[in-house]
Amino acid sequence: MHTNGLITFPCGDPDELVGLSDVDQARLEFAAHYMAELYGYKKIQSTRPQTLAYGLTDSPVAQLAWIVGVFKEWTDCTHTPEDAVDRDRLLTNVMLYWLTQTANASSRSFVETPDSPEEIDVKAEVKPSTVPMGVAVFPRGILRPIRRFADRDNKNIVHWSEFDRGGTFAALEEPDLFIGDVRRFFSRFR
Repeated sequence: MHTNGLITFPCGDPDELVGLSDVDQARLEFAAHYMAELYGYKKIQSTRPQTLAYGLTDSPVAQLAWIVGVFKEWTDCTHTPEDAVDRDRLLTNVMLYWLTQTANASSRSFVETPDSPEEIDVKAEVKPSTVPMGVAVFPRGILRPIRRFADRDNKNIVHWSEFDRGGTFAALEEPDLFIGDVRRFFSRFR
């Protein structure tokens, strides 16, 4: 099993994979690609945040390269991140990190987020949340959940949306889709 945020992907148990659609199979393949090729961002930030922070804080070019690399990999872009996020917004994002010298602070969340069930210090039995959950799946997001496994692991999913465009930064890339979906989810609780 591999935990990837919202869901646990099965690894090695063929019974759990029977009947998955082509889309679900592609999501599993992307999860493997993510772990092999893109997970380095989290590993560097979670194991060497201070070392990385020196370079990102000292050099606007390093900060730009880091953020642009993330946006290139995690957005729904064709060739460059500006295909998905306006260049001015991208540069504003980079400048906020660089001018406020918050590269290290932003890496702390990666240090504090466990990578596997073995790293979670569980003192008591964890019970599934009873809080209603909404899931929005964007095709180029780094988390591409599979409904069957999400339902298995999260007992109170009350809203599920799948979009034909958008990535990890959906609020920047596709704000109308994102806002509309958030409103649809919360409208049921009025």
